[in-house]
Amino acid sequence: MKILELTNYSSGICGVWARAREEAVRLAERGHIVKVFSSDFIKGKEGRASKKDKIGKVEIRRFPGQRLGGESFMSWNFEEEALKFKPDVIIAHSYRHFHTTKALEVGDKIGCKVILVTHAPFVEKEIRGKINSAIVKLYDSFFGRKALQRFDKIITITKWEVSYLKALGVSEEKIAYIPNGIPEEFFDWKVNAGDEKKIFFLGRVSRIKQIETAIEAISLLKDKEIKLEIIGPAEAEYGDSLIKLAERFHVENRVSFLPPVYNLKDKIKAIDSAKLFVLPSKRESMPQSLIEAMARERVVIASRNKGTDELVSNGETGFLFESGNSRELASIIEIVLREKGIDKICKRTRESVKRFSWAKVIIELDKEIKRVVKG
Repeated sequence: MKILELTNYSSGICGVWARAREEAVRLAERGHIVKVFSSDFIKGKEGRASKKDKIGKVEIRRFPGQRLGGESFMSWNFEEEALKFKPDVIIAHSYRHFHTTKALEVGDKIGCKVILVTHAPFVEKEIRGKINSAIVKLYDSFFGRKALQRFDKIITITKWEVSYLKALGVSEEKIAYIPNGIPEEFFDWKVNAGDEKKIFFLGRVSRIKQIETAIEAISLLKDKEIKLEIIGPAEAEYGDSLIKLAERFHVENRVSFLPPVYNLKDKIKAIDSAKLFVLPSKRESMPQSLIEAMARERVVIASRNKGTDELVSNGETGFLFESGNSRELASIIEIVLREKGIDKICKRTRESVKRFSWAKVIIELDKEIKRVVKG
């Protein structure tokens, strides 16, 4: 089967691209002919990526992009090459983007099926702001509602998205839940206990992650030997503000900032080095780093939001606290470190996320694609 994947980015650090890349490579390994089309922008960096690339058996084509606002809202012309490729199915990533609408037009011309992977765009109004929320509401009401009906299948990466899609008139039969996966190595490699005096955050160091809550919580702990390790690429101004905050709370010697880790072996080693993982975000859709920490039997402590509520059962597979509440976070940390039998929770945590192994996810995705194509 010939499969075309469409995504805004195919270069740089991007969660949508990570999903598209992994499923493309694994679908190709399962015998499909797969191509990825994207803009030539590099997520998180200036400059442009090369026009052509290849990962394993997967061919990548990048087209000159034009930004229309924000970091990811853009236009890029891929129709001519898509018509030449003549895929049996198009998988368009990210709802509310021009390339997903164009995918429907190409699908009509070729006579192929078109699948939308939403990537959880239904965020809270207070995160977007009033103007952007109004624009989103307008789009959903007048354009999105009609466009969604035209897709042959809509895949959500979370369960909580389903109610939003149904509210937009999408029938439950058209919706399939197929989450993002994580590499099998997270489950296969031997687990190390980790340092109980070290808490870590792993991910993009941006304002939405609200890492200041974790830094303040460290300052409130009675045990002054406990340290916080922040691993990931930082937004320049925000990263600087966190350094100053650590100094203001007099914990600069207990809070460290480390560069991002991309190599799988190094990432697992970094996760295993600490016992506790913290995710204090304002919002999350499907937090990959949380799933990875759970797979490695870490004690996970996360702020309450749609994404974490779906993954963590409070007191059973981890712990939840109110977003921005540093005192509650500090209290949970102290309780966890005193609690005996915490390893039982970690075992349950690991079992609860085994369904996210890419080996399992790709089988479900392949089955769904074949069902859609067969009609």
